[in-house]
Amino acid sequence: MFQEYKPTWMVSAIYQITPEQLKKHGIKAVLTDLDNTLIAWNNPNGTEELRQWLKQMDEAKIPVVVVSNNNQERIAHALEPFGLDFVARALKPFARGIKAGYQKLGMKKEDVVMVGDQIMTDIRGANRAGVKSILVKPVVATDGWNTRINRFFERKIMKHLQKNNPDMKWQGELND
Repeated sequence: MFQEYKPTWMVSAIYQITPEQLKKHGIKAVLTDLDNTLIAWNNPNGTEELRQWLKQMDEAKIPVVVVSNNNQERIAHALEPFGLDFVARALKPFARGIKAGYQKLGMKKEDVVMVGDQIMTDIRGANRAGVKSILVKPVVATDGWNTRINRFFERKIMKHLQKNNPDMKWQGELND
């Protein structure tokens, strides 16, 4: 039961993921959650680190598409400075939004990776969609009220997963 929450990789931050690592694993595009993965949920301006990472992806011709459960207006406003495409109301942990993300790019599920900070929505949704996944630590330690409930259950699930999967460790890069 808990295996549906197991990420393919665990990396401390999305900014540590390089185009070279992605290409090594046959990944041609990144689908990413928005809040606490790409930007802090309570600070939509992003950081210089984010801008540099997006520039790296752009130069490597690796498109980045945001797949978020937020509404259209919230995402459009947050992403305006970055010019990223997105899927709103993704309904994660269901596969619908993730599938819409890679179909929007004209790619197959094998070509993409889903990056997110929540195992109950981002990772479970990726697994349901048959997509590789990367769990990252949240950008900030606080969450919106609706995410706090998930975090309680996530701690229990993570404890179980790490106990039964010794390979589940935070890494600085995507391992084989």
